[in-house]
Amino acid sequence: MSSGDGVAGRWDGVDVHFGEAGGRLTYGSYLRLAELLDQQRLESDPPAHDELLFITIHQVYELWFKQVLHELTASRDAMLSGELWLAEHLLRRVHTIERTLTQQVDILETMTPQDFGEFRHRLSPASGFQSVQFREIEFLSGAKDPSFVRRFRGLTEVEKERLGRRLEEPTLWDAFLVVLEKAGFGTGTEDSVRDALRKVAGDRSHYAAVWELAEVLLQHDELAAAWRARHVVMVERMIGTKPGTGGSSGAGYLRSRLDLRYYPLLWDLRTTL
Repeated sequence: MSSGDGVAGRWDGVDVHFGEAGGRLTYGSYLRLAELLDQQRLESDPPAHDELLFITIHQVYELWFKQVLHELTASRDAMLSGELWLAEHLLRRVHTIERTLTQQVDILETMTPQDFGEFRHRLSPASGFQSVQFREIEFLSGAKDPSFVRRFRGLTEVEKERLGRRLEEPTLWDAFLVVLEKAGFGTGTEDSVRDALRKVAGDRSHYAAVWELAEVLLQHDELAAAWRARHVVMVERMIGTKPGTGGSSGAGYLRSRLDLRYYPLLWDLRTTL
């Protein structure tokens, strides 16, 4: 039956109301589902069955990247303002998302090389190498690479501005150094930072918040490395040693990134403990 504010009825013996407050907002309109579900446009003709899976997975990655950037930016700002508990909390959320990113590779690997081959030629020159949000995550985490902006000619002006801002603004590591300074440590040289980290590690009861923050930063670094490793193996399984669709060396380029570490001093600390 209908009412002035929407539709009322009973569901499994429970009174329910749909379209409350005049039906101004619904699940679909709030999430913009009509627009969202219209974004999976296949390029293959006739349509290749697995192209929908490929597009969906990568669009989901970009949505998670957006959320990771949201959380990392807020975590950095919390460190700069002295809210260490909040910075740690947000980084732990990022950890959970990063584990999800790695697990999503399993779904992509349900696609065989033959199935991918049906539409891969349609992707050129598009490539995951061109993900601006992924580069923003790397820049914000501490691995700033201005040469990416110079090398990649397919960037829009808006994307160039976004990456330029990330290159200029403080990284998570910069914010952590501010935390160390506020705790009374010198950070002017790598040796002074190493000394500070050893003292924090040696007196965790006194520097508990700083130690835990260092640990969640290291976990972020480790999980990013785990995703890169999982990703390269998936690419090798899918296309072997073929070049990437964007002109990169494919798996060869990805393997060259496996040794990347956002926070090498936190890794070095392990050797001295």
